[in-house]
Amino acid sequence: MIRNLSESYAGREGAPLVHQVDMDIFTKTYFMHCMACTFCNDSCCQYGADVSLNEARRIEEKGDAIERYTRVPRAQWFDETFQADLDFAGEGNTQTSLGPRGCIFLNPTGRSCMIHAFCLENGMDYHALKPMVCCLFPVTFGNGLLSPSLDVDDASLICLDQGPSLYAGAREELRYYFGDELVAELDAIEAAGLAPSIVNVSVSQSLPKFEEVQ
Repeated sequence: MIRNLSESYAGREGAPLVHQVDMDIFTKTYFMHCMACTFCNDSCCQYGADVSLNEARRIEEKGDAIERYTRVPRAQWFDETFQADLDFAGEGNTQTSLGPRGCIFLNPTGRSCMIHAFCLENGMDYHALKPMVCCLFPVTFGNGLLSPSLDVDDASLICLDQGPSLYAGAREELRYYFGDELVAELDAIEAAGLAPSIVNVSVSQSLPKFEEVQ
């Protein structure tokens, strides 16, 4: 079920724009405390990640330090495909390459994202370099819609049905990227539950805006 938001919300770098939400983010659940998980083997990182052009540039700017930290040559970080995409800051994206365990930035001998760890160990906010797609997981975005990530939709995410909602896990990240106003509206929608203004439509349909939930 898709619900229209009361307005469009822009990411902090101008993209993406979101104006709809899939209600499944409030009802589907997962094991939220990733670093406490003992059974997933970081399987959510096995396919790599979409990286905005802005994010890729920032990672490249820290190239020497990241190479030393990860011991992965920068030539191996991203695949060679760049595509135009207005959902991503910089109006395009690429993907991380794959390494022994999945994403090239996944720790090959332990847990966690090496980009995230690099930021923390160097006194940086991890949002400066870690891809937005990774930070929001298992919620994602596309064509104006906030929705469950593909791993949730196809039920391949190993930790499904074992904790709080997808929205609960991504709520503060959504606040970081889109602001308090979006979170306030999503909180109200969640609290209202399956209200009459929820409709079963395809994302591409054009719908009138619903009144904001009080």
